[in-house]
Amino acid sequence: MTELQMGLIGLGATAVVGVFGYNKWQEYRQRKQTEALMKPHHDDVLLGDGPKAAPQPVVTERSEPEIRTDAPPRMAVRQEPTFSDAPPLPAEVETPAVSIATPIPETPLVEAPPAQTAPEPSPASAPAAIVLDEPDLPAMDVPAELLDPRLEFIVAMELVEPVSAIQIIHSQRSALIRLNKPVHWVGYNERTREWERLSPDSEATLRRLRVGLQLVNRMGPVSEGDITIFTNAMQALADELMAVADMPSSRLTDQANEIDRFCAAVDLEIGLNLVSRASAFSGTKIRALAEAAGMVLGIGGVFTRYDDNGRVLFSLQNFESTPFSADSLRTVTTHGLTFLLDVPRVDHGERVFSQMTEIAKRFGETLQGALVDDNRQPLSESQLDHIRREFIGKPQATMASYNLPAGSPQALRLFS
Repeated sequence: MTELQMGLIGLGATAVVGVFGYNKWQEYRQRKQTEALMKPHHDDVLLGDGPKAAPQPVVTERSEPEIRTDAPPRMAVRQEPTFSDAPPLPAEVETPAVSIATPIPETPLVEAPPAQTAPEPSPASAPAAIVLDEPDLPAMDVPAELLDPRLEFIVAMELVEPVSAIQIIHSQRSALIRLNKPVHWVGYNERTREWERLSPDSEATLRRLRVGLQLVNRMGPVSEGDITIFTNAMQALADELMAVADMPSSRLTDQANEIDRFCAAVDLEIGLNLVSRASAFSGTKIRALAEAAGMVLGIGGVFTRYDDNGRVLFSLQNFESTPFSADSLRTVTTHGLTFLLDVPRVDHGERVFSQMTEIAKRFGETLQGALVDDNRQPLSESQLDHIRREFIGKPQATMASYNLPAGSPQALRLFS
């Protein structure tokens, strides 16, 4: 090996040792600087007994309102209907609405000493106030005239963005048409700040929605199958609208059966038959008398008298099987007429019955007919008074005692 090679090897070894030493020195220097920075310059607030540091003000971020769905809904208490003079009133319960609340910020774990509070910022250094939009006023509870938790299974939905009522109603139409009970759609009008019933062609846009499945009508109580179909449809609608469906949990079939028993006790229809003593009644005379009494011929072949609000008071139909029509009345004759009053659907039933009786008597005088019962026995004044008190007055009083007055919107839905 030459001297040149030996020299190069020595120089290489020296360079390696120099680099290694330089790196060690740099590590030592960095460790010393780090220890100097990490060394505490004051006592720990939590562990030491030294002076306490002034607490810093807690800064909380504004939270967006959240939809609370944890509150369990309340259902109305049911009692057996009776015909006693003073039946007990049932407990009234309103439909639980989804409430909007802003969360309260949490307080700090360590309470600041009273002597060292954070100084108030000076006006010069205070940040400019942030002006927030005025929050929407909360929607009031849905009026019982539109939806009644005693009579309907109500689902509440709160939407993030407004959605067309047409889109909402037609979304689950294929499923809901299989139901044997009516479905009522109610939305909150943010312009008028009122709840209103929605029609299939409504042009409104909604953020608050209530949907009610009617539990009872004259066809009987709702079935478990209908409840399942409705519940699944409402859940699918909520998923589509990205909303939370608040559904009451209760034994709906028991509730429906109890309402149905109540309906059976007051569901009466009073009929007065006017039969001919000799010749048959002429259709032209019947029409003239009916129109003079303020009655209108409908498409069902029945004359109907309405009140000023368009609600049915009583009706007049052919005692025989042939219905009336505008064309047939010119030539038709009949041996009897029937005046009908639907007790649970008529407000002030006793007064309306008296009006119907007077009109029936005028018909009898003109057409030479007699008022009879279903057995064709003549009806006396005392019998008419008995019918008015026992079969109209008492049932309607029972309905009023249960806060379901005859002729009210709830009664019209219930007895449909």
